[in-house]
Amino acid sequence: MILSLAVLGFVTVLRLGELVYARANTKRLLAIGGREVGAGHYPLIVVMHAAWLIGLWALGWNRAVSLPWLAVFGVIEVLRAWVLLSIGRRWTTRIIIVPGETLVRKGPYKFFPHPNYAVVVAELFVLPMVFGLWWFALLFTALNAAVLFIRIRAENTALEPARST
Repeated sequence: MILSLAVLGFVTVLRLGELVYARANTKRLLAIGGREVGAGHYPLIVVMHAAWLIGLWALGWNRAVSLPWLAVFGVIEVLRAWVLLSIGRRWTTRIIIVPGETLVRKGPYKFFPHPNYAVVVAELFVLPMVFGLWWFALLFTALNAAVLFIRIRAENTALEPARST
């Protein structure tokens, strides 16, 4: 039980820290002329991620931790750090387009266009598996797929002018 609480606490602190970082980046990007795109679906993302984390606390706090799945989650978090370091102060939880900016093409962005979403897909599946919550992993993988379908279309449309430069 101690390990499950530690894992959930660690992930919660990480997510809250990311929200603070994202909010600061969003504010800065808007201040330099950025504009938000696709804001209509943003509440869906917030609700889904909050429900995922709250659900994990409700269902996983007293469950045994699978060390192999925890190791996989650790690798995913290293990849998340690589994504955040690569995109730097342009990383937000929203789609902010700054006119004249070029696309980030370093780190994992060299290899495919949406590495952050790949990490999120993996996280939403793997962390429930750490607690043996396979049905929860499948449920949130499906919900996330629906939200990402909307999100990636909006982001690709918004980024299209930057891709042609």
